[in-house]
Amino acid sequence: MEHRPLSELGHIADLKQPLRAPALSRRERLDRWAELLERDPDRLLKTLDEIEWKPKAERRQMRADGTALAVAYADPILRTDGLASDRFGDAVRFFQISEYDAHIVLCSCHGGESMKSEEAARRVRGIRSPSLWSLYFGWFR
Repeated sequence: MEHRPLSELGHIADLKQPLRAPALSRRERLDRWAELLERDPDRLLKTLDEIEWKPKAERRQMRADGTALAVAYADPILRTDGLASDRFGDAVRFFQISEYDAHIVLCSCHGGESMKSEEAARRVRGIRSPSLWSLYFGWFR
């Protein structure tokens, strides 16, 4: 039997990481996402086009470069904690939010073709704390 470091085995074997419990709570994940968005508050982010009109299977696969989801997925902490991609469905699962809440943060019908990163952060904070929704987003739920 030959012993090799794990780093070398990845070239000759299909290694899978064992499933583990997430390190961050739902609130910590949403806070982290909002903080990432707030780092560059004037950055223009793309929105996803008319999410609500897409069939569920298509909606779950939606993604685009330069979205609020792309900002989250670029973060190594959120990826390590289990964010699988910058797709709509993966974000709903990972952040443990409803499709309705994700729609409010990400859809073109709420932000036009693009929105400032600070606005996206405000919306993320609104879904994190629904009792404070009107403070973050200016709406009553």
